[in-house]
Amino acid sequence: MIRLTDEQWERIRKHFPEEHIADGRPGRKPIATRQVLEAALWILNTGAQWHMLPQCYPNYKTVHRRFQNWCRNEVLRRVLTDIANELREKGLLDEEECFIDATFAMAKGGGAEIGPTRRGKGLKIMAIVDRHGLPLSVSTHAANHHEVRLVQLCFDFYMIEAKPENLIGDRAYDSDSLDDELRSQGIEMIAPHRSNRVRSLTQDGCRLRRYTRRWLVERFFAWIQWRRRLLVRWEFYPQNFLGFVQLACLLILFRQF
Repeated sequence: MIRLTDEQWERIRKHFPEEHIADGRPGRKPIATRQVLEAALWILNTGAQWHMLPQCYPNYKTVHRRFQNWCRNEVLRRVLTDIANELREKGLLDEEECFIDATFAMAKGGGAEIGPTRRGKGLKIMAIVDRHGLPLSVSTHAANHHEVRLVQLCFDFYMIEAKPENLIGDRAYDSDSLDDELRSQGIEMIAPHRSNRVRSLTQDGCRLRRYTRRWLVERFFAWIQWRRRLLVRWEFYPQNFLGFVQLACLLILFRQF
């Protein structure tokens, strides 16, 4: 069974709306939100189908319905933003040096935001992490989009106000137009040059030494892929899959307290 500690629940409970039924109204009393959230975490960890929820959790239909409401209303995104800013105030997040990358996930449930690739149809999970490997932005996009075009969309899901001073990525992010666009926002893009680059080199060898720490974003993807529900997207609605990704990030941030 997956259980949140009392301290963890107290940090986030204000974001989750409770379902209320008047005392005199007939019908069953609403299920506590904490129990519903713990049931969703069990689905995230095991990758099981909704109807396979153990009997120790609420009815799977109730859990599924309320989880979809959270995803639709961006409740989980607000929870992540609140926790990330609390960590930054405590000095546990460092946005001076951040890393960006994407990982591929197969999609077998149909729905929007799925694109064909040589590996089959799927989507990309884009992430920006700080110098400790903690998530600052997570989003999902169709897999047939180039990562350069998704960088600005990642900042739409950025959790804290302060933008990174240095953003480090692999060769996929070697783009002069992207460099200029980010530089206008006060962000320096650092990425190794492509082997087929035609124009003059733009990266300084001293700054490229930061690239050796890019394993931090790879470690982040390894962390979230321990959650079996994220290995394959079965959800028809993209916001539901993103909700599971956000839950996985929440568990990572909880470790810092």
